Amino acid sequence: MSYISRRLLPLPLTLLLCAGMTASADAAFNLGPVQVGGAMRVNYVNGDYQKSGGDGPERGDNGGDMELDTFRINLDLDQNNWLGKVEYRWYTGYNFLHTGWVGYRLSEKSQVQAGLNRVPFGVGAYGPANSWFFDQHYYVGLSDDMDMGIKYSTGMGNLALDLAYYGMPEPDFNGDSAESARYSYDIVDNGSEYSHYEERNQVNVRAVYGMAFTSLTNDLGVSLQWGELEGDGGFADDSDAWAASIHDRTTLGNFALMLQLTQYKYDADYHPGTGLSNDLITMGAYDFAWPVASEGVIPAIALSYTWKPRLNWIDSITFYNDYSVIIKDGSLPDGRELNDSAMNVTGMAIANGGWYIYVDYAYSDGNYFVGNEGDVYGADYASSAVGDFGANLNDDWNGRFNINFGYYY
Repeated sequence: MSYISRRLLPLPLTLLLCAGMTASADAAFNLGPVQVGGAMRVNYVNGDYQKSGGDGPERGDNGGDMELDTFRINLDLDQNNWLGKVEYRWYTGYNFLHTGWVGYRLSEKSQVQAGLNRVPFGVGAYGPANSWFFDQHYYVGLSDDMDMGIKYSTGMGNLALDLAYYGMPEPDFNGDSAESARYSYDIVDNGSEYSHYEERNQVNVRAVYGMAFTSLTNDLGVSLQWGELEGDGGFADDSDAWAASIHDRTTLGNFALMLQLTQYKYDADYHPGTGLSNDLITMGAYDFAWPVASEGVIPAIALSYTWKPRLNWIDSITFYNDYSVIIKDGSLPDGRELNDSAMNVTGMAIANGGWYIYVDYAYSDGNYFVGNEGDVYGADYASSAVGDFGANLNDDWNGRFNINFGYYY
């Protein structure tokens, strides 16, 4: 398999779905019982990227680069206890369904969703992160993961409980890649190196207990996930995957702290003689697939402070620092060990009406979307040295300054 760098392509800007929770939807309109909205986003990038030597602007030279990224449409239904949500996104060269489910409100605190919906796992919908980049959980399929199945959510006093079953991951939509034109990271089988599995029959349980003490609130939770891995037979046998996480969110006034500790294992079982390491497995998203560590421990911490100035042109500014790392214990077939993948993001998010703007500086050793200085691409994975979520053979720190402008309507 030939490996070609995709790190100069725009990172999907709508990783930052958390903006949708705060940005105004005043410009949305109704079609009968359905509310119609959406978003448009554009990105500025300047960082540690290999330079082409040309005179035009680029990510690592000549003033950085401005990149038009995404357009999305949202449809939301809430009528007579019937619920529904559809979200479709367009990017340069590919597009996909992000969300598509119908549901029913059983009571004030209980509902069921069926279709393409968000997997209940971790401290929140978007993981322990405030920034545009999310945290390392996302890139191994353990936060903001959309799959096909049914989810039941309920509340019992201070306890919030989610139970879910997913028969399959989100489908592949329209793009140039095989099996990777999708929003969230899933294990994919496109016949390439380390790509011989698909996800099936996944079960999730998430429980969060909330407590309040005057101006302090605390949500302590645990998440469990187990599912089957279906091997292609020619290179890999059927296996399974699991993940377990303990997480906590604490707020005190305008401060918020998110903590999460996760252990996961995608139990790859490649046939002897294939020359493949069971410590790597391919995951795909945003029209591109690449190997990640099949087993690891992820500690993450995210601290934020929200300020609401007395200004007509700013609703709020949230300052934050997010840190996470994938700690790995594995090696390549030639004995070289997998290097850990860490990322720290310092930044702020500015909200005003429908606008939500992220200003971030990400510094990472082993995040595929933060810099590419020192990357080398060979004929196969073992001969490549890339800063990624797998072997991370580049094993060097790169930085990326990022401003993301989004308008939600």
